[in-house]
Amino acid sequence: MPQDLSSEKDPDDPDAEFVEIDPTGRYGRYKEVLGKGAFKKVYKAFDELEGIEVAWNQVKVADLLRHSEDLERLYSEVHLLKTLKHKNIIKFYNSWVDTKHENINFITEIFTSGTLRQYRKKHKHVDLRALKKWSRQILEGLFYLHSHDPPVIHRDLKCDNIFVNGNQGEVKIGDLGLAAILRKARSAHSVIGTPEFMAPELYEEEYNELVDIYAFGMCLLELVTFEYPYVECTNAAQIYKKVTSGIKPASLAKVTDPGVRAFIEKCIAKVSDRLPAKELLMDPFLHSDEEIESIGRSLRTKSHHSDGGQ
Repeated sequence: MPQDLSSEKDPDDPDAEFVEIDPTGRYGRYKEVLGKGAFKKVYKAFDELEGIEVAWNQVKVADLLRHSEDLERLYSEVHLLKTLKHKNIIKFYNSWVDTKHENINFITEIFTSGTLRQYRKKHKHVDLRALKKWSRQILEGLFYLHSHDPPVIHRDLKCDNIFVNGNQGEVKIGDLGLAAILRKARSAHSVIGTPEFMAPELYEEEYNELVDIYAFGMCLLELVTFEYPYVECTNAAQIYKKVTSGIKPASLAKVTDPGVRAFIEKCIAKVSDRLPAKELLMDPFLHSDEEIESIGRSLRTKSHHSDGGQ
């Protein structure tokens, strides 16, 4: 006979209790905070139906809830996120708006090793082979996003929102919803993103999916040098001036391996010279010759299927 196991929780452990439950009753949020940013807090949560731990992301959207048409647009963007299914894109399970507390909540998969930025700080000795493996996974995620019609553009890719399962060496792109939410929640003319990772054309608001390739190049630069791009600048205005003048980050000079440097330069080239994810995945820097041939075959197949949304 099925029995409710809730009474068997340790009564002395207050952290074992849910502090909030989602409207469907399926997900329960614990007090434990996994991470936080300027607009967002991430808590550990539990999916009672599947019996798995998940991440409960809570984003403050006070500005947004005043305009019903913005909310409608947001719902459609969030709905799109649920349809994204790829091994290198964070799984998105559910979302809802909490008008009382003026926030939007979404449930995603949870990661054992935090963000790629935290992981790289923790593990100082990483071989180039591992960096290439991470790069391939990030690019495969971007290739999938950019293959949609219209392309799904992240717009705020950085090592802080790429997540890692360290025991698998698996990396996944996350925070896709956050960039969409913040774009809607701030004024239409404000620039949303992280200046160090923003392509020059993003400031003009005339851009395409190649802004994500530029940001990926900056991620790789950070992973190789252990330094945030443009650390020599003291504020966003200085970064803006350098980026729009075509001045590369000082840390690029610290990249001594010519192959790594050339690959990063391809990613952060001016938009007319920048290559899409599909072509970068074929770059000899990431592979041996045999791998290039098999990747080419697989990309052709993926390209063929991507019209159906995969």
